[in-house]
Amino acid sequence: MHALDVLGDPVRRRILELLADDGELGAGEIGESVQAEFGISQPAVSQHLRVLRENGFATVRADGRRRLYAVDARGPRSAQEWLTPFERFWLPRLDALGTELARGKRQRRLTGAASAAPPATPPSPGALPGAATPATPPSPGTPPGAATPTTPPSPGTPSGGATSKES
Repeated sequence: MHALDVLGDPVRRRILELLADDGELGAGEIGESVQAEFGISQPAVSQHLRVLRENGFATVRADGRRRLYAVDARGPRSAQEWLTPFERFWLPRLDALGTELARGKRQRRLTGAASAAPPATPPSPGALPGAATPATPPSPGTPPGAATPTTPPSPGTPSGGATSKES
């Protein structure tokens, strides 16, 4: 049986995932998990274990009355060997993705460092951090687009030192 035929069955893939995660499992533990997940009988699980064993995907060893299964590297290696000629279709794209992810991470790091710098002017009391300071509304009688005075009002001058002619 071809390596990809072995991996084509979801029950066998799940058994391999369990073995890869836990290293070594007893047949009973594998059976309980797979039976609950796929609703198959214990003899069916044993059949899948036999296929994995006979095709170089799993090893078995006796430990008293228990049979312990583990991943055999030969099976996954044969699947990888078959897939190797096709890597040219996805490896360059994965490399490009890795480059873009690194660029984005670098950009976030640089942007984060820039935003962590103290603001040029201290915020006004009661202002929320990062909130824009509202512009000062023009005083009555100021023509639209005219600059508002930035100097404090002079004593005795209600409009901040600027006099306006009323029309």
